[in-house]
Amino acid sequence: MRIALAQINSTLGDFASNRKKILEYCQRAVERRCDLVVFPEASLFGYHPVDLLERPAIVESQMRELKRLSRQIPKGLAVVVGAITPNPRVKGKRFHNSAVLLEKGKPPRIFPKQLLPTYDVFDEARHIEPGTIKNNCVRVKGKRLLLTICEDIWAWPDTKGRSPYDSNPLKEVKGKVDLVVNLSASPFTTTKWKNRQRVVQATARHFRCPMVYVNLVGAQDELIFDGGSFAVDEKGQQLCHNVHFEEDLNVLDLATREGGTREKTQNRDECLRQALTLGIRDFVEKTGLKRVHLGLSGGIDSAVVACLAADAVGPDRVTCLALPGPFNDPRSLEWSRALAKRLGVQLIEVTLNQLYEAVVGSLERSLGPTHFGVMHENIQARLRGLLLMAFSNREGSLLLNTSNKSELAVGYSTLYGDLCGGLCVIGDLLKSEVFGLARHYNQQSELIPVGIIERPPSAELRPNQKDEDTLPPYRLLDPAVAKLVVGAMPPKGEVEQRVLKSLMQSEFKRWQAPPILKVSDHAFGRGRRLPIAHRALY
Repeated sequence: MRIALAQINSTLGDFASNRKKILEYCQRAVERRCDLVVFPEASLFGYHPVDLLERPAIVESQMRELKRLSRQIPKGLAVVVGAITPNPRVKGKRFHNSAVLLEKGKPPRIFPKQLLPTYDVFDEARHIEPGTIKNNCVRVKGKRLLLTICEDIWAWPDTKGRSPYDSNPLKEVKGKVDLVVNLSASPFTTTKWKNRQRVVQATARHFRCPMVYVNLVGAQDELIFDGGSFAVDEKGQQLCHNVHFEEDLNVLDLATREGGTREKTQNRDECLRQALTLGIRDFVEKTGLKRVHLGLSGGIDSAVVACLAADAVGPDRVTCLALPGPFNDPRSLEWSRALAKRLGVQLIEVTLNQLYEAVVGSLERSLGPTHFGVMHENIQARLRGLLLMAFSNREGSLLLNTSNKSELAVGYSTLYGDLCGGLCVIGDLLKSEVFGLARHYNQQSELIPVGIIERPPSAELRPNQKDEDTLPPYRLLDPAVAKLVVGAMPPKGEVEQRVLKSLMQSEFKRWQAPPILKVSDHAFGRGRRLPIAHRALY
């Protein structure tokens, strides 16, 4: 049997386009003499529909495309696609998350997912009824296949002996299995690859047969899917490996145990760069926008976002706005000009001083004079937000937010100011990781002016301001944020206690922040649900 691992980028809800792409990859599989082609989880629908499933008509539209697909697939090729299918039973939720086996001239055969994740960013049980894995065996080309979907293989204990489930449904499968197939939509994090290998190897060893794992590629809102599909033999040894962060068709010959192998980058910064550029690109393309813009401050966060944006959509579709105010170091504008020129992006300069003086003057005439304080700092930030959003309205451009995870954790941001935007690009990166990406961009030449990297971080909202006037030093803040947010561990010491207090008190800001591209095991956003009003002990 020759198997094609068809790693595609589906667009949520664009069923006709997804069908056409599936057919294109089917034809490529036929040209490479394949017997079976496997697509990712929900490859026809797109992942994940969440509350789109409140509207049954949407699923009905997808099912019509599934019927068209079934009629159009090439003869002699078995096709396994992911789809949302109606639950035929009266009881339970309306839909299944299914693997659908298509063969020319035969009715589609449906195999539902059993384990439905309800942790972190997942809430599949909200609309999906579980199936039964032990019923998901089927004969294809003379071989007995077990069809599984993503979470179905994740009940194996982790390296610490812990499992998220009381039992493993894979152990209930009876009889010899010749091949395990897994359709997946597994979001990227920096630690996910090793965990995928672990559960796939455990599954293959349990059944003593090869296993094919086909993962979605692309991005949906804050989730990034990195692909990296692969296959292993009965001992868990790799047989083939698809590329990461791009669509790909790979072929495994089960008879000869030969398949294509693409190299995976071992550089963590490069991996983050690829993930974030894919996240930006798909957010722009799948929302139908044409251009992006951001405020380029002369600081490291906006410099890195500008580089990522240029990589993602091309410099001709990126506009940077320099918005110097009364307390900006003149070098900030010089560095912004230099970076924009090196990237080849448009730079627009708008001075803030007159607007700032007009707003402060108007307030003082109405309320009376007051000493310089947080109000004056935030007026500057909010004027920048006003101008950046005005540009969005004028040009139909997506504003990229430049806040990082360290700042978001402690509330070091201004609502309706530097929290403005349609997408938060680096909101899951610690400040140290932002510096790492900046240095990565400068490996071959000085793309980002070195002054931006070497200067002490500053919001430049008051004279000689530095972030560390208000925050713990980043060398202490970053580990505390990683421990308290990603690890959800109890605080120890004065710095961690201080960070936890700020974390709890600033939740209202994060509720109003843009969607944050997720690259860690625990990001701010959909997967982290803390209340705003509470009196729980910190």
